[in-house]
Amino acid sequence: MDLPSCFYRVSVKALILDVQGRFLLSREDNGGWDLLGGGLDHDEDPHTGLRREVMEETGLTLMDIGDAPVYFVTTRNEHNTPFCNVIYRASLKNLDFVPSKECVELRYFTAEEALEVRLFPNVMQFLKVFQG
Repeated sequence: MDLPSCFYRVSVKALILDVQGRFLLSREDNGGWDLLGGGLDHDEDPHTGLRREVMEETGLTLMDIGDAPVYFVTTRNEHNTPFCNVIYRASLKNLDFVPSKECVELRYFTAEEALEVRLFPNVMQFLKVFQG
């Protein structure tokens, strides 16, 4: 694929914290852990895209999404495609998810605990800026 040098795949992600300040990650069927959310469709509002992605991955409903992003990170995926994560604080009604290939487990992590599992590159970048 021949992409312009300024191209980034844009992904919206949810930063969901528990009362202890730990963040929620989802384990995909390939064993990698990621923040909930995914690729923003063309002309899609970020809140709409985030709600859609979380529903598609988990069957869960986001209750609240912050008005503005709290973090913005860039990296490359396993195919070396540059992408960015626009990360919003959000909350869930509950954690009673429907398993899918993009979500076989949900778990809250501290930054230190997250380093003990296989994280996707975007989560490694997120950890560099996360202020728990």
